[in-house]
Amino acid sequence: MDFRNAVDEALVWARGWFDYGGAPWFFYQTGIIVGLFLAAKLTASRIEPLLETRARQIKGHPGLLRVAVALLRRTDWLLFTVFLLVALALLRGVTWPSRSYIISIALALSLAWLFASVLSRIIRNRLAARTLGWLAWIYAALVILGISDDAAAFLDYFALPLGQIRLSALTVLKATLLLTATVWLAVVVGRYLDERVQSSEELTPSIRVLIGKFAKIGLVLFAGSVALSSVGVDLTALTVFSGAVGLGVGFGLQKVVSNFISGVIILLDKSIKPGDTISLEDTFGWIRDLRARFVSVVTRDGREYLIPNEDFITQRVINWTFRDDLVRLDVEFGVSYDADPHKVSQLAIQAALTVPRVEADRRPVCWLTAFGESSLDFVLRFWVHEPQQGLTNVRGKVLLALWDTFKENGVGIPYPHREIIMKQGSQSRPVNTG
Repeated sequence: MDFRNAVDEALVWARGWFDYGGAPWFFYQTGIIVGLFLAAKLTASRIEPLLETRARQIKGHPGLLRVAVALLRRTDWLLFTVFLLVALALLRGVTWPSRSYIISIALALSLAWLFASVLSRIIRNRLAARTLGWLAWIYAALVILGISDDAAAFLDYFALPLGQIRLSALTVLKATLLLTATVWLAVVVGRYLDERVQSSEELTPSIRVLIGKFAKIGLVLFAGSVALSSVGVDLTALTVFSGAVGLGVGFGLQKVVSNFISGVIILLDKSIKPGDTISLEDTFGWIRDLRARFVSVVTRDGREYLIPNEDFITQRVINWTFRDDLVRLDVEFGVSYDADPHKVSQLAIQAALTVPRVEADRRPVCWLTAFGESSLDFVLRFWVHEPQQGLTNVRGKVLLALWDTFKENGVGIPYPHREIIMKQGSQSRPVNTG
């Protein structure tokens, strides 16, 4: 059907409705529809609160609860549909079918609107849900009114030739609807597959993240290609155009592409994974999530840093839990020259073992490192587990344990002091400045 025939058909359809609108039963049916709608509104305002209390008792089924709430929000339309169905049955039983035609149209439109608005609620984005709901209802209304072919021919008339592709308004509309539906379905399926993969204990965290990301991206690309092919778009004709666009985007989004590739490399070489404790420049924390563009790192003070993936490839990263979750720490201290260094080493090891997070299986060691100017210098080395719980707090507890142990056993911790000898003539007297 070409554009001129579509216009002629639309004029004939409009003239028929104009003639029918002058009949008395048109006004009778319109009055019945308005009255039933007002009755449905009044009845819904009374029973909707009672039904909502019942619906809130649904536990453990968020999808069912969302659909139930969507139905409750449209109790008036549900009642209006029921009232129209009853009125249509009564009129068909007492008069001619032509005298209930408007009511049948209203019933079909209300049912289409009810289904479109409820089913669109499964989409979390409110704007997208409303848009899809309206588009679905408009299409259903065109089919119900019998002018879908005329509307399609009218939209197909407005076209823009692009080489071998004829881009019409109808093609754009179909592509938009199909792309939205297929991409949304791909995202839902990808999210479901990602949740199943993340719950698998047989795979490492990095492999789980990698499989989830490739599944989501692959499904979205497949959905897009299927949607475009379904509306008759030749994907091979877009090769040159997409190549030029890709080249321009590549120059403008070098960092984005670099971070994406770096993220894939990080997942493949398993250098970091969710739960690892890392240090990068001045940031120390544990990895919460690996994203396509950045890595989420949570520090001990509760701050969440979004660090680009490229930094984990080009900079020096300390992964405290790369092999295991054991970390060795050093604590340096000094004691008085009056103390026995053998006894000091034993006391220091015993003090370290009193701290809960110090690993007892890997026994701490204490070594004399130097004869200082005013003290015997030691280093105490010990292993701790779960570094994501902090390292400074462990050092602080070990130092307090050393202080208490040395104080109980009479081991002094010296402080620097100097002696100045002042000479006056032939007499001299030492002065202690400590």
